[in-house]
Amino acid sequence: MDIATGLGLIGGIATVVILILIDGGNFAAYFDKHAVIVIFGGATAATMVRFPFSTILHGLPMGVRFAFTLRASDPRALIEQISQIAEVVRKNGPMALENMEVNDPFLAQGIRYVADGYDREFIKETMERDRDIFLQRLEEGSKVYRAYGDCAPAWGMVGTIIGMVTMFANMSDPSKLGPAMATALLATLYGALIANAVCLPIADKLHLKMEEEDVSRSLIIDGILLIRDSKSPSLIKEMLVAYLPEHHRHEFVEA
Repeated sequence: MDIATGLGLIGGIATVVILILIDGGNFAAYFDKHAVIVIFGGATAATMVRFPFSTILHGLPMGVRFAFTLRASDPRALIEQISQIAEVVRKNGPMALENMEVNDPFLAQGIRYVADGYDREFIKETMERDRDIFLQRLEEGSKVYRAYGDCAPAWGMVGTIIGMVTMFANMSDPSKLGPAMATALLATLYGALIANAVCLPIADKLHLKMEEEDVSRSLIIDGILLIRDSKSPSLIKEMLVAYLPEHHRHEFVEA
């Protein structure tokens, strides 16, 4: 699980709860069904206009899944692991990989292709296609959450305007001023919270995950192809070091 995502959401919720408690702890005053309908109904409708329904059905659950459960990959650990796999192939041949177990499913897929003796072009095309499809799914999730985050504050303003119109239209009836004012203010609050505490942070997290996965999966593809070409472990390590940030390369080579 990605601890930062969970801690961030809990921290945001705790901040709002603490502020409400400081102001008297009347949580009922911060709920308005009209504001809920405006925000969730309006933002959902606007997002459905932007994307096909199938994209939303895939993007929302995948966004939640990968924002919370996708573990970060370490390029240095991947390079070391690929070098060890190359050493096994150099000593015992590709058939020795059949009993090798690795934690990364994408790397395990590449090892299986090498062990089964698949053609280099087949391995390259298949793994690149799998990488691109995976990244596309992450990008879809990021776009859906970003769209929802963009729409929520705008629909909060719509709710505010509706509440103010209702309030000014019933100035002669004081009993209707309170609910109208609650709708006006809480719609803006809900829109700001949903956008800035949930949707936009998850969209940014998914975009960052997409960049990390692009690097790690491209590294794995290059490493598998080098192993398929029977390159030496030291040469493989030297060539894959290019995937590391500049300030980590010298440290990694020395280690």
